[in-house]
Amino acid sequence: MTTRTRCILCPKGCELRPDQTGDCGVRRNIGGKIVCTTYGLPCSLHVDPVEKKPLYHFLPGTSILSMATRGCNLHCKQCQNWHISQAGKSRQDVINKVFPVDLSDMALANHCPSIAYTYTEPLVSFEYTYDCCVAAKDRGVRNVLVTAAYINPNPLRKICRFVDAANVDLKSFDENFYHSICGAALKPVLKALILMKESGILLEITNLIIPTLNDSEEETGKLCRWVAEHLGRETPIHFSRFYPHNQLMHLPPTATTTLLRAREIAREEGLMFVYVGNMDNREGEGTWCPSCGTMLVERSGYRIVDNLLEMGRCPRCSTPIHGIWE
Repeated sequence: MTTRTRCILCPKGCELRPDQTGDCGVRRNIGGKIVCTTYGLPCSLHVDPVEKKPLYHFLPGTSILSMATRGCNLHCKQCQNWHISQAGKSRQDVINKVFPVDLSDMALANHCPSIAYTYTEPLVSFEYTYDCCVAAKDRGVRNVLVTAAYINPNPLRKICRFVDAANVDLKSFDENFYHSICGAALKPVLKALILMKESGILLEITNLIIPTLNDSEEETGKLCRWVAEHLGRETPIHFSRFYPHNQLMHLPPTATTTLLRAREIAREEGLMFVYVGNMDNREGEGTWCPSCGTMLVERSGYRIVDNLLEMGRCPRCSTPIHGIWE
């Protein structure tokens, strides 16, 4: 009888035969040990504005080195990076081998104060992402996870010690959506978010609003109430506009009125910093003082138009603004 080995990284708990690869497409049973086949093999490396992650409360106006490896343990029908997130065993997009220390050197050479593990799901390449985070910390470079946070508590707790900020893609506040659209579950993501908050990571949330699937005012209200209660009213949230991608080409782009209404709902639920993305809207792109209403950071797309913050405080009323500003 063939012996199987269980992967304990994420809630899927794949039990793999020898040489079998897990649902994520990158974790394989080799000799009875689960091996990260993407270690040192990024498929994408770019210098981006940090606002593109999106992170609005973390070092605004700075550049961030963005790195991705193949694979994902979700299979979202709306994924815009499906050609690399669902690449499985294919290696045609792999760049030359990049060791963790090399990645930190690249960040410093490109004047990037931080590295983002992004585009796909960085946590399925856990060993590589973890080692890169440790190496970056040793060199004074900060670490950012852009993740769906579908991971078990023990590995997440281990890597959180070396992570400064994260943007978590909270796909929906409905279990059926996670099951039918993403091939996953909601509850483990909520648990991961609470753990990340407790670990001291600067959290920002993104919710991609998809017409007919997760765009009801009721769901938006539930999501916002949960964020306010469990992560704090100061947690920034980004409502992002959907454009047809991948398996959802039959759906229209999200109406701008839907996004603006989501922003209103979030503010009604007490969230202090609410943004809209993938659309031009000065009010919804700007950071406003929750005390006096001053626009503190004005943005246009990924560009900072003006930044009035003084040592992380509102220059008008001296209210401290949640974030990492220096």
